[in-house]
Amino acid sequence: MTNYSDTEVRKLRRSRTDKMVAGVCGGLAKQFKVDAALLRIVLVGATLLGFGTGAVIYLACWLLMPEEEPPAY
Repeated sequence: MTNYSDTEVRKLRRSRTDKMVAGVCGGLAKQFKVDAALLRIVLVGATLLGFGTGAVIYLACWLLMPEEEPPAY
């Protein structure tokens, strides 16, 4: 039997620190544990090759993804 109480819940949030425009790629990179630069390259490729689809997806993520909480001091 699997104990689900030990699993960590990771929430998808826009990054406050790793951002170029709105932190979408930085947040996705943190969530999926990949390099943010790689996601940015994929996004640019999707925008150029997909006739702007990447930009629409980025805009939707910007509007729908909440920003991560500021660090508590």
